[in-house]
Amino acid sequence: MDRTLDRNFAQLLEDRRDLIYAPHYPQQVQAIARAMVQAFRSGNKVLWMGNGGSAADAQHLAAEFSGRFLRERRGYPSEALSVNTSAVTAISNDFGYERVFARQVEAFARAGDVVVGITTSGNSKNIVLGLQEAKKHGALTVAFTGNGGGKVAEIADLALVGPNGYSAIIQEVHITMGHIICDLVEQELISAGA
Repeated sequence: MDRTLDRNFAQLLEDRRDLIYAPHYPQQVQAIARAMVQAFRSGNKVLWMGNGGSAADAQHLAAEFSGRFLRERRGYPSEALSVNTSAVTAISNDFGYERVFARQVEAFARAGDVVVGITTSGNSKNIVLGLQEAKKHGALTVAFTGNGGGKVAEIADLALVGPNGYSAIIQEVHITMGHIICDLVEQELISAGA
């Protein structure tokens, strides 16, 4: 059993290493980090959308900005749109779950904000509609996606396209790249005194 477990861990680590070192990630990550730096420097905010595990990732990454990631600094305005259960349930009841993010984006997003939609399939209807609504308000749109990108990669101004495969693997890439983005944003803003 120990040898099987060792082999499984070795394979797991090799698979993850190959995913994390994909050659297109540095360009995607750098572009997204620059957009967020610009938003925070201009007094704008970053809003996050996701379902299920992607909602958890949205909350996690929003908290890295409003709280802190690695360094002592001021809080940056960032929020996940899945956290207000009264809004989520009321909008879902009154307008349908596919409008749960679009309605909140309509209420909160402004020109200069960044709106991030996280969906491993790339085709979650509520994320698609949320990004479309964000564009109407002049927000810069970002997709964290997988499986070739899907509809959100076509809509978004910037896309972090994770691997093909099942959601858990894509989510691992999203949170890893999300942490790198947090680090880059924090470093840049702190070095500029923000």
